[in-house]
Amino acid sequence: MSRQRSAYRIQLALGITVLTAALTGCTNAVSLTAAPSANAPQCAAVQVRLPGTVATKYELRNTNAQSTAAWGDPTVMLLHCGVPAPAVSDLPCFSLGGIDWIRDGSEKDAITFTTFGRAPAVQVTVAAATYTNTMLSDLSDAVNTLPKDGHRCLDPQDVQQ
Repeated sequence: MSRQRSAYRIQLALGITVLTAALTGCTNAVSLTAAPSANAPQCAAVQVRLPGTVATKYELRNTNAQSTAAWGDPTVMLLHCGVPAPAVSDLPCFSLGGIDWIRDGSEKDAITFTTFGRAPAVQVTVAAATYTNTMLSDLSDAVNTLPKDGHRCLDPQDVQQ
């Protein structure tokens, strides 16, 4: 084999290695699973309006699943659009930034919020140690694009006894 041919093969192998690293290893993508209705057009409208930063310090990262998002490195907040819309819940429900949310704090280290009265629904999981209301408020513009389904949070005085 000639030196020229050998040098060419080494350069080619090096080029392929660099290209592979650039396309895969450097993406820093968060591995997630898409929600059942992640392909809904309404989720695409949410996706394009997501903020680049939440709580002024956690930056948006790449994910590998449709209609998902992650913020922070290490990750402190995950979003999935296309989860089933809850119709009834005994979990606390509150309104923030024009969006009704159901709060599930049953996990020790995370709080899960699901939109209430929107279909498809968005689910946001936040590391409990980092949560502030600002994180959900920062999502209001994006989540407000989802159509309302007629459900809303009720105050105890709204419920007849």
